[in-house]
Amino acid sequence: MFVIARTITYATLFIGFVLIYLPARLLAWSGIARPAVYAWPQIAGIAVGAGGALVALSCVCAFAWMGKGTPAPFDPPRKLVVRGPYRFLRNPMYVGAALAVGGAALFFESIQLLGFVALFLLTTHLFVVLYEEPTLKRAFGPEYEAYCQRARRWWPGAVTRPSNWLHR
Repeated sequence: MFVIARTITYATLFIGFVLIYLPARLLAWSGIARPAVYAWPQIAGIAVGAGGALVALSCVCAFAWMGKGTPAPFDPPRKLVVRGPYRFLRNPMYVGAALAVGGAALFFESIQLLGFVALFLLTTHLFVVLYEEPTLKRAFGPEYEAYCQRARRWWPGAVTRPSNWLHR
């Protein structure tokens, strides 16, 4: 039960700061307000944002229940999580978070938020390549290496060929 409390705390802090507070500040700084009329960009934004949030939250739950840990780097899962959204790609939590903010960019028709998403994805990619993957390789060894052969880093689908640093 304690792992669930930790997970909720860390996820709330991350989601609250990176996915809500920072984008809201960016919108306020840019002078962008909520659209008065909802048209296709707002409807698409709601759908994409909700889908991304659902993926990210399911990943948080998978870390707590299956991995017995949290998404926080200082309190990671004790078991390698390869089920749920992790069956399809290795970083669905980051992809879901990017989709959630990308949905907000669509909703507000904000190029600034789209730039935030691009910066988030670049930062995340560097974090994954330079810290997360080496750490997982040390922690889980051959089990993680086998998982890397089954699931791609950023785009769903089986790894069928030697790939470059973006897809590996």
